[in-house]
Amino acid sequence: MNSLFIVLPILTLLMFDLGLTLRPQDFLLLAKRPRAVAVGLCGQLLVLPAIAFALAAAFSLPPYLYIGVILIACCPGGSSSNIFSMIAKGDVALSVSLTALSSVITLATVPVIMHCATTSAGELTGVELPMGGLLAQNLVTMLAPILAGILVRMKWQRAAERMDGILSKFAFPSLMLLAGLFFIQHHDTIAEHFTALGLCVTVLILTAVTVAYCGAKAAGLDGRERRTIVIEVGMQNAAQAIAVASSPFVFNNGVIAVPAIIYALMMNVILLAYVGALKWTKRPVKSF
Repeated sequence: MNSLFIVLPILTLLMFDLGLTLRPQDFLLLAKRPRAVAVGLCGQLLVLPAIAFALAAAFSLPPYLYIGVILIACCPGGSSSNIFSMIAKGDVALSVSLTALSSVITLATVPVIMHCATTSAGELTGVELPMGGLLAQNLVTMLAPILAGILVRMKWQRAAERMDGILSKFAFPSLMLLAGLFFIQHHDTIAEHFTALGLCVTVLILTAVTVAYCGAKAAGLDGRERRTIVIEVGMQNAAQAIAVASSPFVFNNGVIAVPAIIYALMMNVILLAYVGALKWTKRPVKSF
């Protein structure tokens, strides 16, 4: 079975569910709290891809995996980041706004960054970026369902909340289903490059969230905002990266999706550990 018929519907449903949680004012937080939003967007849209370029080259990854690491790094934030921010007692409003803004802004930035990636690595493999196919796919599977979700929420708020309650439960299992399918299909490639790729991805996440935290602290943001920005920068939309990599309209290469699979695993492990550490440090000390 062609995995495309699973990947694109899942991505579209996840983006529709994201739209169900958004309000028009979520896109206006930049005007009200420019420092926090600017630091978060800078960390996610500039710092993470820049570090990805450097690490993918430093680890001498094969061209397809090199492109895949940069692809996952330049995708928008994952919708699960809102849940992580809530659990970490972060700034949920900021998290929602950063997810919303990054999902729209990356419609323009992903093609530019991936053009740079394929130009630097694609010559060795013949990989080219079909810009029209990427733009069309992102408009259909991302922008359109997000806007549809927003419209449904504006007109039928209670129905939107019920739909979100159902769809949100399938977000993580759907991502794991995608990861499992691609793991089975490309287990030889994963096994061959797991050590270098896993280390590269882990260092990428740890470095990016550390830089994001330091940037947020230097900008004078409070603890809730810093926690949220760490989560937003570290958590990426792996479903989009897998869809772009495997789609016949774009790269049509499952190997390029492999870094997104590893990233999905490691980002959850690292950020769950981060949230757990936050909760542990805030536990009251028992007196005996």
